[in-house]
Amino acid sequence: MDSAALLDLLGNENRRRILRLLARKPCYVTEISEYLGVSPKAVIDHLRKLEEAGLVESRMDERRRKYFHISRNLRLEVNVSPYEFGAKSAYPASRSFDITAWRYLTVDVSLEDGGQNPGELATELSQLQDLENELSMAQRWVQGRITETVEELCDAVDGDADSDGRLHADLLVRLADEPMDTTELSEAVDAPPAVVEDGLVALAEQGIVDRDEDGWYLRDD
Repeated sequence: MDSAALLDLLGNENRRRILRLLARKPCYVTEISEYLGVSPKAVIDHLRKLEEAGLVESRMDERRRKYFHISRNLRLEVNVSPYEFGAKSAYPASRSFDITAWRYLTVDVSLEDGGQNPGELATELSQLQDLENELSMAQRWVQGRITETVEELCDAVDGDADSDGRLHADLLVRLADEPMDTTELSEAVDAPPAVVEDGLVALAEQGIVDRDEDGWYLRDD
C-alpha cells in the first residue's frame, strides 16, 4: 500500500484504537463499538476502510458472527528532518534473511576531529545512508521474529493465538521482568482489571504464574 495513503488511513484515532484492540484478539463489531464508545455504524465504516487497505480481514464463527482480525504485518517508517521528509512501508523480512552477512552489523561510532574535505564527507554520508538502510532491515527482521515468537508463545499457553492467547502472552511478557499486581498489569496491557484477573487465574491453573505479597510472577519450575 502507498505510504501516503497509509498515513492518511492511520491518521484517524479510532482506526488506530481498532488496530490496537485487534492486535490483542479478534473482535466482532459490537465488541469494538463498546470498546471505542462509538456507534456500530461508525465502526463498520472504519473496518471497511481498513479492509480495503488490506490491513484487516474477517471470518465467521459457528454462530455466524463476523470476527475481524489484523491480516498481516506492516512496518511504516516516517522520517522528518531539516534535510528530508519521507515515509516508507515494508513487510517483515523472512527468517531466512541472513543478518550475519551485513557489512554494518557492528556499528563504528568513531568520530572524525574535523578537517574533512568534501570528498571524505560525501563518502561518510554514503556509508551512513547504507547503515540506515541496514538498520531498517534489522528492524524488519526483528518485527518478523517478534510475531513468530508471539504465535509460538500463544500456542504453548493456549494452543490458539485467536482466543485469549495474545492477551496471555502479553501478560507473561510483562511478568518476565518483575512481579506486578493486577492493577499494574491492567494498565500495562490496556485491558480491564477483570479481564486481566481472569487471564492470570487461567495461567495459574496451568502452573505458569503464581501470586505472593509482591504480586503475580512467573514460576521457574
